[in-house]
Amino acid sequence: MNKPLRLGVLAWEVARNRTIDDYAHHLDTLVAEGAAGADLLLMPEYSCMEVAGALTDRPDPSAELEAVCQQSDAILAIMRETARRHKVWLMPGTLPRPEVGFVRNRAPLIAPDGQVAFQDKHVMTRFENESWGVRAGDLPGVFETPWGKIGTSVCYDSEFPMLARAQIEAGAWLILVPTCTDSMHGFNRVRISAQARALENQCFVAVSPTVGLAPWLATLDENHGCAGVYGPVDRGFPADGIMAEGTLDQGGWVFATLDPATLDEVRENGAVRNCRDWPKTVPPAPVQPFSA
Repeated sequence: MNKPLRLGVLAWEVARNRTIDDYAHHLDTLVAEGAAGADLLLMPEYSCMEVAGALTDRPDPSAELEAVCQQSDAILAIMRETARRHKVWLMPGTLPRPEVGFVRNRAPLIAPDGQVAFQDKHVMTRFENESWGVRAGDLPGVFETPWGKIGTSVCYDSEFPMLARAQIEAGAWLILVPTCTDSMHGFNRVRISAQARALENQCFVAVSPTVGLAPWLATLDENHGCAGVYGPVDRGFPADGIMAEGTLDQGGWVFATLDPATLDEVRENGAVRNCRDWPKTVPPAPVQPFSA
């Protein structure tokens, strides 16, 4: 049986970086705070884009992406060294990774010894498609961890139930959602989707957003959200399914102890069995006839 996990989920308040070392220091400070209270830490999508302020001379989305891509290996090395230094499992947000002719948005999961595995973002937003040309990556999969199988669904991916369902059927009991949203509409889409995925699959889903205003950047100029951990909406859990949640648009850590055994119990003995009752195939909806 998988053991309980102490999870830390961050609302990352975007900071102004003058050098790449400023980003390294900011990351180290946040990880030090989180590692004091958790075994695994989740940070937001594109949080490392704050370093673009040190690499460009004016807000410009294309220039910021290009600059961060040029430093992508150095940034990943900083992330890995930070996890090693604090001996913690770390998902430090997502990182633009350049390939020949295009870019992918990749979420690294880093073990305490610095080993790293990646989950790509699979479904691109309009901004990523139309302004950045970021390409779809691999379908969401699962990571093998000391706490069992854990999935990652990067931001927009969380809004598509079939992606999370594939992870659940592969054995995931927790889905990590690093996100970056510049409006309350965007954040609420992700938050509501996370709660729906937790309800549908009787699993845990954690959301980590960027927050704050950064007018010196084009890519992270406005950020809204709150860190949260969501679970099944059934007996043995909070009535609204909220396991832990921070204050809207306020930076800082939220912590939750998550026990996969509680999911086994609710899936078997809950008032409903959403996970078990998931329809295997759904044909096109029929037209229902009226009668006199």
